[in-house]
Amino acid sequence: MHNRLIHEKSPYLLQHAHNPVDWFPWGDDAFNKARSENKPVFLSVGYATCHWCHVMERESFEDSEAAAALNGAFVCIKVDREERPDIDAVFMAACHMMNGTGGWPLNVVMTADKKPFFAGTYLPKRSRFGRLGLMELCRQIQSLWRNDPQRVLDAADGVAGQLDRAFAIASSSGQQIGLTQLDQAFDQISRGYDSRHGGFDGSPKFPTPHRLVFLLRNHHRTGNVHALEMVTHTLTAMRHGGLWDHVGFGFHRYATDASWLLPHFEKMLYDQALLAIAYLEAYQITRNSFFAQTAEEIFTYVLRDMVHPQGGFFTAEDADSEGEEGKFYVWYMAEFKEVAAIGTDGIPWHDIFNLQNGGNFADEASRQQSGTNILHLTRAWQQWADNLQMPAPSLAEQWDIVRQRLFNRRRERVAPLKDDKVLTDWNGLMIAALALGARVLGSETYAVEAEKAVNFLQTRLMDSHGRLLHRYRDGQAAIPAQAGDYAFLIMGLIELYRTTFRTDLLEYAIETQKELDVCFWDPAQGGYFLTADNENELPVRPKELYDGAMPSANSVALSNLILLARLTGKHTWEERADLLTRSFASSVSSQPAAFTHFLNGLDLALQPGKEVVVTGAAAAPDTQAILKALQTAYAPHLVAHLKSDQNADRLSTLAGFTEALPYNSGQATAHICTGFNCKNSTTDIDIMLKHLLG
Repeated sequence: MHNRLIHEKSPYLLQHAHNPVDWFPWGDDAFNKARSENKPVFLSVGYATCHWCHVMERESFEDSEAAAALNGAFVCIKVDREERPDIDAVFMAACHMMNGTGGWPLNVVMTADKKPFFAGTYLPKRSRFGRLGLMELCRQIQSLWRNDPQRVLDAADGVAGQLDRAFAIASSSGQQIGLTQLDQAFDQISRGYDSRHGGFDGSPKFPTPHRLVFLLRNHHRTGNVHALEMVTHTLTAMRHGGLWDHVGFGFHRYATDASWLLPHFEKMLYDQALLAIAYLEAYQITRNSFFAQTAEEIFTYVLRDMVHPQGGFFTAEDADSEGEEGKFYVWYMAEFKEVAAIGTDGIPWHDIFNLQNGGNFADEASRQQSGTNILHLTRAWQQWADNLQMPAPSLAEQWDIVRQRLFNRRRERVAPLKDDKVLTDWNGLMIAALALGARVLGSETYAVEAEKAVNFLQTRLMDSHGRLLHRYRDGQAAIPAQAGDYAFLIMGLIELYRTTFRTDLLEYAIETQKELDVCFWDPAQGGYFLTADNENELPVRPKELYDGAMPSANSVALSNLILLARLTGKHTWEERADLLTRSFASSVSSQPAAFTHFLNGLDLALQPGKEVVVTGAAAAPDTQAILKALQTAYAPHLVAHLKSDQNADRLSTLAGFTEALPYNSGQATAHICTGFNCKNSTTDIDIMLKHLLG
């Protein structure tokens, strides 16, 4: 038995293809049926690695009684929020309006005209402990729809009439934002800092790496030591805690507790990318190899487990396996000791990683001890080495042997589902992270993998008219790209250009930015809509600024515009960025800490731009020495070009201020520019860095 979802490509939708619920994918067929049968629409939104989505499916969507109630009362639609972030954004806004909260699974009841009148998150099959059950919801709405339809329609009209407000920009009336908002955001973040465990705002705890990057910018701008301490403490605590997969690498989604022990075990591509960037920047500032190692191990996980054979990156790995969250990742003491004890000279690995005979954590829902253990550290590696009277590198080498054995044993288990669709926006983030990793860590492999991903997007995620698409899976690319796809791809292209100096990447970034401006810009209020101007299937056109688990498209676009202006010398990009900051000035001023990635772009705009053009033979040792010095330093406001015999003409076209700079293949020279006026030139790396970094 299967329903219409059997023809879809999304792993999440395919998970529901054999439900007895008569699911439709989002589209005209479902809404036309709702009109012809005079039924409301039940919309359920989730994603493949969502734990509570799995719970609701097992309890209700796989249950014949609950399915019959849904089919009788509604026309039912399933949506993968990662495929359709626009649908999720609109109806999540409705959920927040009606309930003051949201989450997934998102369950919405609406008219055939897409006007919602009920919204909620997880629903048990039957009501319990004050939480409305799905069976009761079906009966109540079916009764109202039959007996008092006008009451339902009036409620739907009321919600629909307010939806525009959810995406409206507060009037800024000429207001501007600047250093005041940067300082206010720092104060707000500091007040939420957990000085004991690291991180912010109690539990649950989300990594929010763009907040950490904001604090690094603050430290760089002001010299504030506390800003750096908050970042290094948090990054260390996350890496030591259960949020980190100590056996297979990579970060889980978020911690349900304050001490980073118990995670929701899903692994998301965007978390790996954003956290890699935060660890790399922390390494640039501190030169602490622990942060570099963590970034390298994130990339090890991604390049081992999350790469499409042709070069793109997969989306996520599930939290659940065999119907149980985290089962793949946790260990009984006996099994751990059996694997870890072989040939390790009595090193107490179970004590180092805090395993207990009865398990070291309680199940989140039942609060019962699980009997299993999450590996985590409560002492630094060096402290254990000192206690064991052995060099820390030797202990680390021994652990890597044990870790590999544990990894091999774990591979014998039933693995969680891999969501193997390729998303343009999340791939753009990983391209950016790998490009930065290639620069900071000097790894050509990372640059090559990023280039493969760009090629994948260019060749497989374009429609017949050359327009960008959002999702690829199983040989099919589909769904028109949204603002996030454009913004994150541009971010990746800019970062990869800054690593490789391939002018075609900068050209691609410029053309993609132009398309974003034409198709998504709001000429009335400013800012970028989430959907293109030819997409009109939703009741409102969403526009987002808040920086949640991922930064918003508008926040990423701000940094992109400033960087494009400084790379090309063209003020039109800077003027667009200025419009963006003016458009959102009132919103950002009301709660600066909610827009930290946007403020990173503002910080970039407020700091004096510095450009350096290196001229010389690309592969020559002196040229590479200058580039290495530039690329490993923490200098977020610096942009660099390499002008060589291979790209001089194309670079002059893209960045006119480079045209007059003399090129000498015999000796590499750094031309230091301020405001595109390149007065200082030197062949001495120390002098160059003194000019650029002060």
